[in-house]
Amino acid sequence: MDMTTGWKWDKTLFEGTAAFYRRGRIPYAPGTAEVIAKVLRISGRERLLDVGCGPGTIGIALAPLFGEVVGIDADAGMIAEAEQWAEGAGVGAKTRWLRMRAEDLPAGLGEFDAVTFGQSFHWVDRDVVPATVRDMLRPGGALVHVADWQAEMRTVDGLPHPAIPYGAIEDLVKQYLGPVRRAGQGTLPNGTPGDEVEVLARAGFEGPDQHIVRGGQHLVRTEDDVVAWTYSLSYAAPHLFGERRDDFETDLRRMLRAESPSGLFSERQASAEVRIWYTTD
Repeated sequence: MDMTTGWKWDKTLFEGTAAFYRRGRIPYAPGTAEVIAKVLRISGRERLLDVGCGPGTIGIALAPLFGEVVGIDADAGMIAEAEQWAEGAGVGAKTRWLRMRAEDLPAGLGEFDAVTFGQSFHWVDRDVVPATVRDMLRPGGALVHVADWQAEMRTVDGLPHPAIPYGAIEDLVKQYLGPVRRAGQGTLPNGTPGDEVEVLARAGFEGPDQHIVRGGQHLVRTEDDVVAWTYSLSYAAPHLFGERRDDFETDLRRMLRAESPSGLFSERQASAEVRIWYTTD
């Protein structure tokens, strides 16, 4: 079954975004990896499967705490970025990065003690993947979903630079690409799906246990950072703009300079929401 009615995954979903991901996306709140390891009582010998690993955001942070990390992603650019980042971080020997879809699991990868989804669960086939990864977990294993905590309010009150005009950026993307959210070669009129609790219960998981890792730190973001963030989004992937990409970027930078002539923006680090589900036997 498709992830959501009327939409089918295709390989262009994140095409061209990997080069912008590490610069544009803000890492999860400091201490997130340590909280996960503590809650799961990781001893340093366990195996972790990171599904939809992107450039390695979660897997690389957790690699020093696990015995082995295997990351999978359908985008070749993401896998290349993850390999390079892991080597630079000194965890290349403890990590494997494989280009494949979650729907192609188990792929002979063996058993794991934990599986992570870093804001990637909404892209998978929810009738197939949760049950598959559950079968790949050892008894007592856990599924961990990590995301920015959506319930908090973050402002730049008292900070030295203007806020990033996220709403205006979204409006500009719609001016170029249309009002319906793009996703690869298709569209997502209703956005990405939720209801993880129901989906994972159906697959045989119990939970979730919620843990909030507090953020709030002041971050200074440059104009180039914000442009990279924009191009890191599936619905604003560079290829979607076609021949109009240069025009889009010119308009985007003009808008950002009007908002902040210094080219600097203030933002507060988002808190991280860690939700953990456990196998039921």
